[in-house]
Parts: sequence; structure tokens; C-alpha cells
Amino acid sequence: MKEIEFDLLTEPWIRVRLKDNTVQEVSLTEALVSAQDYVDLAGEMPTQDAAVLRLLLAVLFTVFSRVNVKGEPEPLEKRGQALRRWSELWQLGHFPAEPIRDYLEQWKDRFWLFHPTHPFWQVPTLCNGIAFGGKKLNGERAESGNKTPLFQNVSKTECEVLSYAQAARWLIYQNGYDERGGRPKAGNKPRHGVGWLGQIGFVAVKGKNLYETLLRNMAFPTEQDALREEQQPCWEREQVRAEQSVKIVMPKNQAELLTLQSRRILLKRSETVPGVVGYEVLGGDYWDSENAFGEQMTLWSRTSKKNEKMTYKPQQHEAGKQLWREIPSMLDPEGRKPGVLTWNQQLQSLRILSRKEQIVLNMVGIRYDNQEASVKDVYTDQLAMQLAVLDELSRPWTVRINQEVERCEKAAERIGILCKELKLAGGLDYSQVKKVTEDARAQFYFAVDQPFRQWLQEIDPEQDDPDEAVLRWQAQARSIAEELGAKMVREAGNAALKGHRVVVDKGKKTECSTLYTSPKAYNTFRSKLWDIYPKAEP
Repeated sequence: MKEIEFDLLTEPWIRVRLKDNTVQEVSLTEALVSAQDYVDLAGEMPTQDAAVLRLLLAVLFTVFSRVNVKGEPEPLEKRGQALRRWSELWQLGHFPAEPIRDYLEQWKDRFWLFHPTHPFWQVPTLCNGIAFGGKKLNGERAESGNKTPLFQNVSKTECEVLSYAQAARWLIYQNGYDERGGRPKAGNKPRHGVGWLGQIGFVAVKGKNLYETLLRNMAFPTEQDALREEQQPCWEREQVRAEQSVKIVMPKNQAELLTLQSRRILLKRSETVPGVVGYEVLGGDYWDSENAFGEQMTLWSRTSKKNEKMTYKPQQHEAGKQLWREIPSMLDPEGRKPGVLTWNQQLQSLRILSRKEQIVLNMVGIRYDNQEASVKDVYTDQLAMQLAVLDELSRPWTVRINQEVERCEKAAERIGILCKELKLAGGLDYSQVKKVTEDARAQFYFAVDQPFRQWLQEIDPEQDDPDEAVLRWQAQARSIAEELGAKMVREAGNAALKGHRVVVDKGKKTECSTLYTSPKAYNTFRSKLWDIYPKAEP
């Protein structure tokens, strides 16, 4: 078995989508210098793509914080410099190959997947970690070793032995999204929570191709001390950090932040066939998530009370919740926006990006079980709008958009109440009502989803009148809710028309009951709906 094997700079391992919609594996070098030729990353899971995107960004931050687009040494020191460099990269339409190739050639010994002293993003001396098999490394099929796998779409051998290319992708993923895990071995510290990417509400700006996606998320810090701090990606460390579960100060430089070693990992190769059969893992580095504003790719939620010092924490996405429903947390003028969103806003306000430029926000969410010991779900969503909507001059728009999202929430609540009352009118037991009301709210969000996205995308802040656009949307939203409500009444049938009397206080000597009927429920629903969406002519 070779000591040094699988060069990430020349071997194909990053999955990208081509313009003809086919998927191809390319090397790390090609993913960067030919990024304009690829539509996007196309890994096995959205979470894997998010982790790989951050790796590519770390290389770009490192290179172009040190040299200009011609490859000449010119370290960034001031905000104006950073904006000019970003603008020059944008005008090129691609990343200049020479500076990238020169940098990667300088550090080529650190990009081997297997190496005696510096295996990529691993700890070569790891010997007492929790051992797992290959199928656990594969985030697409990760499962307990105590279970018999059912309905596998690959053979047992393929499931247990990963190719080097697969293992490289899942290594990056595990460093970002690994679960908390079970009890550690004697003498080892427990892993501190899930990986950092599993703790945030990941948001990225999506461009027309991979080059644009990378550049639009290459948000240089605006603070001078952060801009001047030397970029230090994990592969440039002379001594690989091996201590378990270490709390560190969040770095100001993006390359180090993006290559956080959340886990100490060492891959295990097969002795018979080329491939990875398992790995060992221990807890790695972590930092305090409160006010961790160096992180540019997350939503934020305020944790402090009204008269206290402002504190924020990353706001995780909610499974099943469309991205447009999280707009208030992104556009709240009193809150904190994702760093990549603020950066694109600045570029637009300085006319580096056109006011007509579209911004497509891409979110990736992950849900663990209650003990954070396994992944239950992964979900993704996108949202498009004109970048000008985010501009400070467009504040009347952001206020109104936020209000319309809140109205949709209220309308969904009324749909849920209507459903509950119709089910009770039809004779359903009170204890079974909660689930059906949740399903009804989900139906409304599904019905209103595409129309709201289209309305938002078509807003032109320079030409449209906010009040007229809002009235047009309210009429459409009210119509959608009314149609859904009428359909629910029809489906409730004759039993609900006659109605049922429900006892609400069985424990009292004098029983209190309420008669539920479908006409009464629907009339109340329509009255409340008109309170939410008052009738007015656009």
C-alpha cells in the first residue's frame, strides 16, 4: 500500500453539473479554473455541496487576499482594495488560472488524501477514535451498524467500500455536518455538539454558473483588522491540531473559518482493493456560536431581550418551511442579515453589480434526531428576487414584503382553524384534530408557494408602485385561501353540514358544549380572512 495516494489537485473527485445537465467529476484545480464552464456543484446531497463550496471558497480567499488578478503580490489591507479586487474578478468572467495554479503548486504536498504526515483535512496520529465502517462515512446511506440495511440500491460491497473520490467528498461533509455521536471511548472527550455547518441556517447566493456562485459568496470582511489577518486554511498548518474537543476563538480570516476542523478524522484504506473501508473520529475544534459574526453564510436570530445588549445566534432552518417564509429574518432592518447578502447589497449600492441584477438565495437545512445522534432529514430551497429589493433605498418594499409573509402566516392559521372546526363538525374526536390542522396549513402553503415566489421575483423597485403591487398580491392570496376553504367545506360532506356538539369541559358538574357546523365555520373563516386581506381595488 502506497504511503502517498490520491492527489486532490489532479484526480477527479468534485462532482459538477455541465450545461447539458450531465454530471462529471473534476479535480479541485479544474473546479476553480474552469468554474465558468460548470452550472453548479452536483454532489450526492445538498449538504455535501455546501461543504465542498466552502472548501473552494477557502482556496479563493487565500489566493486573492494575497495576490491580484495578475498574480502579483498585493495583500489586501483596506475595504476599497477588496472591492476593487472583487470587481476585477467579476469583470473577467472567470477566475484567472495562473494565480490559482501557482498557489496550489506551492502547497501540493498538502492535498494528498493519504499522506504520512499531512493527509488532507485529517489527523495522521489518530489512534483512539471511535471506529466506523465505510457505510457510516457515506452521508447518503449512513446508518447504525446494528441494523440490517433494507432496499439498498447498491451491492453490499459497494456500500461498505468507498472509492477515493467518494471518500474525499464525504470527508469534507463529515467535518461540517457530523452528528454529536454516542458515548466516547474511555479517556476520550465527547464531541461538542454537531459539526458547525449543522448548527447554522446555511444560506448562499447562487449565480448563473459555478464561477458566479463562488464569487457572489466571496464576501470579504469590511473590518480592517479582519481584512488584514493572514488567511490560514487548515492545510497550511505545519502541525496538525490533534487535541480533542478544543474550544477556540473564532478566527477573523475566512479561509481558517471555512476549513474549521470540527472533527479529528482519519480514513482507513482497504488492504485488498483501492478504496476506503472506514474511519476513526474524535471531537475537534468549536467556538461560541453567540455573535459569531465571522460566519457569513447563515441566518441570524436575536437572543437578547429588548433592553439588553444585542446578541444573536445562527438561526437554523425549519424542516418543511419554505425559504420565502424566512424573509422577515433576512430583511428585517433592525435585525442581522446573512453576510453574503449584505456583501451583495454593498456591491449593488456601489454599482459594481447592476440594480437589475437578480439574486438567487439557496438554503440548505439538516435535521438531526432529538439526541443529535443521527441525521433524519436534509432539505434545500431557492428564492429569486431583484437585488435592488434589498437596497436601503427600497426599504418601503422590504417592509411590505415582510408584512405579506406575516399575512400568509395568519391566513394559514385561519385555514388550520377552519379545518379543525370542519372535522369536529363531522364528528372527529377532539384528540385527533391537531394532525389534520397541520396538514391543512401545509396545503395552504403549498398552494400559495409558487404564486408568492413569482410575485416576489417580478417586483421591480424602480418601476412598480409598492402599494399597487401589494394590493394585487393580496387579492390573489385571498382568492387562493377562499378556494381552498370552499374545497374543504365541500369535502366535509353532509355530516358536517348538520354538525356535531362537542363537550369542552367534561370535568365540571355543568357541561359546556359547542355546536360545530360547516356553514358556521366557513362564515367565520371568510370574516377573519377579510380582516387579514381587506378588499381594495389595485
